[in-house]
Amino acid sequence: MSNPNIQKAIEHAQANKDAYLEGFKKLLAIPSISTDPEYKEEVQRCAEWVVAEMERVGLNNCQVIPSGGHPVVYGEWLEAGEDKPTLLVYAHYDVQPVDPLDLWDSPPFEPTIRDGNIYARGVIDDKAGVFVNLKAIESMLSANGTLPVNLKVFFEGEEESGSVNMEPFIKKHKELLKADLLILSDASHLEDQPLMITATRGIAGGEITITGPKRDLHSGSFGGIVHNPIHHAAKIIAAFHDEDGRIQIPGFYDDVHPLSPAQMEEQERQAEFRTAVFQEQSGVSSFWGIPEYSLLERATAQPTCEVNGVFGGYQGPGGKTVIPASAGFKVTMRLVADQDPDDISRKFEAFIKSFEVDTLKIDLFMDIGSPPSQLLAEGPQIEALQKAFEATWDKRAMLYRIGGSVPIMALFQQELGIPITSLSLSTGDNGHSPNEYFILEHFYRNIDTAIHAYHYLAESK
Repeated sequence: MSNPNIQKAIEHAQANKDAYLEGFKKLLAIPSISTDPEYKEEVQRCAEWVVAEMERVGLNNCQVIPSGGHPVVYGEWLEAGEDKPTLLVYAHYDVQPVDPLDLWDSPPFEPTIRDGNIYARGVIDDKAGVFVNLKAIESMLSANGTLPVNLKVFFEGEEESGSVNMEPFIKKHKELLKADLLILSDASHLEDQPLMITATRGIAGGEITITGPKRDLHSGSFGGIVHNPIHHAAKIIAAFHDEDGRIQIPGFYDDVHPLSPAQMEEQERQAEFRTAVFQEQSGVSSFWGIPEYSLLERATAQPTCEVNGVFGGYQGPGGKTVIPASAGFKVTMRLVADQDPDDISRKFEAFIKSFEVDTLKIDLFMDIGSPPSQLLAEGPQIEALQKAFEATWDKRAMLYRIGGSVPIMALFQQELGIPITSLSLSTGDNGHSPNEYFILEHFYRNIDTAIHAYHYLAESK
């Protein structure tokens, strides 16, 4: 290790590892569930906690900034000099709901260490992105009195609810957020393999409610004469795909383009490894989908239409002979270049309206979508990050496309016009699921990775 400042910062982190872990537990204990209005005050409390921590660490201009929804947390340190790059660091402090609660082995907001892991809601998605960055910053400032780069820190509070207020926020604060490179810290590594995202899919989605009688009716009295909303919901759902999984919404594939030969080669190199990961994470041995595309293409480079939830009728134990007054379902569609979420939403709405009948009322609510995004896949910034992984993991990161969406990424690209790369700072599993966990030894390793990364990025052109 040739840079003494890196060594000093790592030694400081090691000397304070117990305090760092206790601080992480305090952040994890705040139930910052952005999708549930009942937790609005907790999301606000979490934002204020993070700002206080940023100020204590030594960042400047730390603020809780209103966004029209949940607040943005911002801080900066701009004293590295004009010859050093300015990095905008992104993560989010809000978390998913915890349901089903009975599947958790320990309370989701009481961080618990067992079997070498720390369990809590949000521990990898994405409070690690917030806290590990702050601990790397604290270690560098405490050990050296300086940072190797200029930093602007942007922590969002509504990523899990679709970043619905971020477009006007970013447009309003363009000057504040101006930077040379955006660092995305919102993903997780595998236990034995660091990862770097090169592309994300976009998203569009909505909720459909089908209303029939004015109240639940006795199925013996009204069965066969009153149209059952659940039956019609099932008819629509069944029409989304053909038997192989091709989406049947007219015009859905109009703007979908095949991968380039180079991208196909990269996916072929990763196929065996990532298939094993999919099998291990899902517990599924046989996968499903359009047969002319490979598993990785279907998972990352082809669009999807998935029903995420169905509601209606009696859900309790035993039977209840009713025709329900209403039923419905929730849908998300993952999009690829060059699909436009507004265009797909219009086509989806037209498809749903084609099922209108005189006997039922169909209401459709569309969420705000986001387009796909392309991150850096080569160049000096990528090599700087690879150097950091080699120093702390003894191996280079795998560059890969993800099937998921990070709604704010496309907004940053469109409004700020800056390149994006990923620096994941969590290692674990079960994000969005019960028993979400972070492998504890990687908590410390990822702090070291971030320290290396910011020093090496300082020298990248």
